[in-house]
Amino acid sequence: MNLFKRNDAFYLLAFFIIIIGIGAFFLMLPVSWDGFPDDASPLNLIDALFTAASAVCVTGLSSVNTAGFSRFGQIVIILLIQIGGLGIISFTSILMTIPGNRLPIRRVNTIRSFFVEGVEYDTKKIVRHIISYTILIEAFGAVLLSLLFYRAGIDDWLYAGIFHAVSAFCNAGFSPFSDNLAGFVRNIPVQLVIMMLIILGGIGFIVISDVSRKLFRKKRHLSYHSTVVLSMSGILILFGTVWFLVMEYNRCYAGLSFPAALTNAAFQAVTPRTAGFEVIPQNLLSQPSKILSAVLMVFGGAPGSIAGGIKVTTLYVIIAVMISRPDKNGDIKIRHHRLGAETIHNGTMYFLKAVALVFFCSAVLSVIESFNGASLEWILFEVFSAFGTVGLTLGLTSELSVLGKLVIIGVMFAGRVGLIALAFPSSRHKNYDITYPEGNIILG
Repeated sequence: MNLFKRNDAFYLLAFFIIIIGIGAFFLMLPVSWDGFPDDASPLNLIDALFTAASAVCVTGLSSVNTAGFSRFGQIVIILLIQIGGLGIISFTSILMTIPGNRLPIRRVNTIRSFFVEGVEYDTKKIVRHIISYTILIEAFGAVLLSLLFYRAGIDDWLYAGIFHAVSAFCNAGFSPFSDNLAGFVRNIPVQLVIMMLIILGGIGFIVISDVSRKLFRKKRHLSYHSTVVLSMSGILILFGTVWFLVMEYNRCYAGLSFPAALTNAAFQAVTPRTAGFEVIPQNLLSQPSKILSAVLMVFGGAPGSIAGGIKVTTLYVIIAVMISRPDKNGDIKIRHHRLGAETIHNGTMYFLKAVALVFFCSAVLSVIESFNGASLEWILFEVFSAFGTVGLTLGLTSELSVLGKLVIIGVMFAGRVGLIALAFPSSRHKNYDITYPEGNIILG
């Protein structure tokens, strides 16, 4: 128990478990589920738990169609998405301040571990900025989407605009439409607004705050962190857009005008980075496109954002390790900056733990679902999507067994909360001046 008191990861894990439990309770209520005309059976416990976990972990995978929930049930889902999206930084930070007005140094370090020097230092301002940015961006997106849905002839256009604005900014991928966004394959403005919200939610509040201060000339230069996040995000989106356009132009995008095909390619490059909205069904994509989508799902967005995955900064560190040789101090010089040995070590360990977790869960799920005829391709795609809190699927989610659903719930939880908990500053530990003999092993 003393370990839990000294480790803020415990508060984070407890917060998410409690919210998931409360959400599952409300989704189990008869008032939350309408079902479908051809299937009026009530929602069972495992599907309610799966949906609640997916919403709180802002994943978007759903074992049942979201359109089957009543208006009350969908409002519960969107509230779970909002709480989950802000929970890592804002809500946990607020909960940590409740016991007293003065924050312990350990808790201040936990909150500030998601921020970089020169962006913001005051803890209360951090929380206020996160909430204010969220409200402003989601409100702006809701207005735009509501108008576009009205023009598209959607009956409940205002509700649809608000729902999709929150879901897109929180990178959740839930939609009250039965076919997600497949009905907007030729609607370029809707796709552009959704992409804008996804990107803003995925680059992180650190970068948004940094860019806004630069635009209002409160600082001269962006932080190195913001530069890396923006450049890596831009490269991944640009590369993905070109890749999907080339691979799918005569396949999934056949019959579309070039502007529509280009927009759909860009959307496919953006949505795997933890958003999960679907315009083109993923099972229609070519094999190379499925592979790239899976890779983008694992990388995800930026630290301090609502996005999941191993984060683009971790990818940057891994690339730096691959192309550069550390000096005698373990540092790597790249782009006129120095990546410290601790940063390199943390990034490498974070990446290795993520890879180990993904492949372990894939092996477990393959054992469970192989009896149901699920292919390895579908299983890997499902696990990558759950771990990256994306929500895209080749069609396996609704076919999962009870054990399979429990595994995916665990993967979603680990992808959203588990690895981020590892980034928390650890409690103080004693250093012992002990020198061990060097162990020589042969590599390669």
